[in-house]
Amino acid sequence: MNFKSIPSEFEYLSWPEVKNISKDIRSTIIWPFGAVEQHGPHLPLATDSIFVDEIICEVFKLIPSDTPIKKLPTQYIGFSPEHKGFDGTISLSSNLITLLIKEVGVQLADMGFKRLILINAHGGQISLLNTAARELRSVAPKLSIFPCFLWKGVDGLSELLTKNEIENGLHASLAETSLMMALKSKLVGDERPCEGIKMQIPEGWSLEGNAPTAWFTEDLSKSGVIGDSKGSNKELGNSLKSLLVNHWFKLIMNLMKSDWPNSM
Repeated sequence: MNFKSIPSEFEYLSWPEVKNISKDIRSTIIWPFGAVEQHGPHLPLATDSIFVDEIICEVFKLIPSDTPIKKLPTQYIGFSPEHKGFDGTISLSSNLITLLIKEVGVQLADMGFKRLILINAHGGQISLLNTAARELRSVAPKLSIFPCFLWKGVDGLSELLTKNEIENGLHASLAETSLMMALKSKLVGDERPCEGIKMQIPEGWSLEGNAPTAWFTEDLSKSGVIGDSKGSNKELGNSLKSLLVNHWFKLIMNLMKSDWPNSM
């Protein structure tokens, strides 16, 4: 007899399988979000989408198959107006992204799913996904929504990356270049620009942080890189990959062992 294994990808399930999984008190959907935007002359447009897709797929390899959690197809095109000055960037409007999340989220809630994790790898849409999550909750109050950023709260990053990289490596810099070298080295070009980190910023203000500005990449860089990509290497990339996979596996399993926040 041929026993069918239950896939981790939502789109590969049958409708009775979806119905059975959604009944679980801890049923959870992960929806990865990335972008199709310039990442300098040396990285592919889909860098953020590749990162989140690869990391979450690695995480699912570690999750026990009977865990009631499934993954939606990665949303490749996101909200990227800050990179529109560079060819290849495709950006959807904030209204469309919000509507997309609400449309899909309401349908998942109607199926009976209890939790939706929006795992995002594009820094330019962090606030947007936070807002969209609140709007979805207002029309699907029984669905718990978790808007998360792939790089946020990951212990150990400061041991692998310099303070300058963490504070100023905002785009296509050391960390992103190294991680792509580890994941898909054939997509990485030879150039290693260093731009956008030498301007004088008034004390207390920043590009991103407590008192940020709504910058556009064209304001800071001709190459599209914000930070220093020199010194990028596959060894660092593999270390970053392990850190991210272990972090999100631990975090997701902590959630899957709990009824929170539905138990509040």
